Amino acid sequence: MATYSFLDVNCAMTGPGGAVNLGVGASNAEEGITITPTEDIDTMTIGADGSPMHSLHADKSGSVSVRLLKTSPVNQKLSQMYAFQTASGANHGQNTISLSNAHTGDVITCQVVAFKRAPDLNFAKEGGFNDWIFNAGIIDRTLGGTA
Repeated sequence: MATYSFLDVNCAMTGPGGAVNLGVGASNAEEGITITPTEDIDTMTIGADGSPMHSLHADKSGSVSVRLLKTSPVNQKLSQMYAFQTASGANHGQNTISLSNAHTGDVITCQVVAFKRAPDLNFAKEGGFNDWIFNAGIIDRTLGGTA
């Protein structure tokens, strides 16, 4: 039987100012981690006579969203890295995010990663989460079959 568990997800970010665990043990919210391509990899154009043409884009960029519970200690670590990396262009956009799931065989490496912005802050009846969003210049992904 095929199974999935976030308990098998390992994810970390390294870059100027530190290294931080973003996977199991980071107090992730239910929404976890999302990796989204910036754009489609193909544009299809149809000629006047109905002939199709495909244009392959060389874009491997995207975004990474990491949702942490409001009480996660990782929020403080990310806040410190954010402050350090946005204080000077010399430290900006040099992170790497590596995600793997040994059970499913998934391996994702994000390079040339920068904080997109600080998370929105909500103070409400329930704690909720902080959504950290990163821009990734290069995302290489290998999705495995469920073991």
